[in-house]
Amino acid sequence: MLLPITLTLAAACALLNMWLGIRCTRIRMAVQIMHGDGGSALLARRMRAHANFIEYVPVTLILFGLVELAVGASMWLWGAALVLVLARIGHGFGMDAEKPTVWRAGGALLTWAVMVGMAITALTTVYGASREVPAPPAMAMIR
Repeated sequence: MLLPITLTLAAACALLNMWLGIRCTRIRMAVQIMHGDGGSALLARRMRAHANFIEYVPVTLILFGLVELAVGASMWLWGAALVLVLARIGHGFGMDAEKPTVWRAGGALLTWAVMVGMAITALTTVYGASREVPAPPAMAMIR
């Protein structure tokens, strides 16, 4: 049961999570802040970027895995995964600014769009299906 899109997306998200954490750590080391933000506005913004990633990406990643398991890999799913990764990178950079930026807003809006799109896809997949539930593509090969 190989889920190439979800596995690739999960790996990319793990690396993005590390990148966001390292961005916080670099500031912590430079200004010697062990806990909290120590009054550093930039550290507070980077911590929020990291926390925001953790708030939105796991649920979306679960949806990707379940949708891919149910309907199989497809180009639109690859595209949605790429949009999510680019959105999260843009959001991470956008959070460095003191004022709203197109990167922050665009990253947030695209993340929301992908998450809602995946939720709608999951619901239409399960409730739009016939009463007879066919085996998922990954399971259909096992006989």
